[in-house]
Amino acid sequence: MPTTTAAQRRSSAKAEYNAFLAGCPSRELLARISDKWVALVLAALAEEGPLRYSALARRIAGVSQKMLTQTLRTLERDGLVTRTVTPTVPVTVDYALTDLSASLQHVMMALKGWAEAHMDDVHESRDSYDAIASEVG
Repeated sequence: MPTTTAAQRRSSAKAEYNAFLAGCPSRELLARISDKWVALVLAALAEEGPLRYSALARRIAGVSQKMLTQTLRTLERDGLVTRTVTPTVPVTVDYALTDLSASLQHVMMALKGWAEAHMDDVHESRDSYDAIASEVG
């Protein structure tokens, strides 16, 4: 097995995790964190702290039970959310952010804030585009 220098290993790692490359595993993670339900779950947990499933479902209007369950399981698998079961009657399950997802929160909250702040601009652009497209088409 050939030996490599530290510089060669760093260079190789950079090439391995280049999201512009089709086979890069970071693309899967980028796709996951750019999913609307993931963004909303992470934002809700960042704003509210640990939440129970039902509280998350109420906080995120429009999410189906299936999508919320699937999103939480995926986030737990990726190490972005913890699931804590408390043996009470009935059983209590809380979801919370991990240290790993806490490092992502400034980006997610900024993205949420940007979307909320610029929605009127986007609506205006869509209306202008649609008006021009309907004249041409």
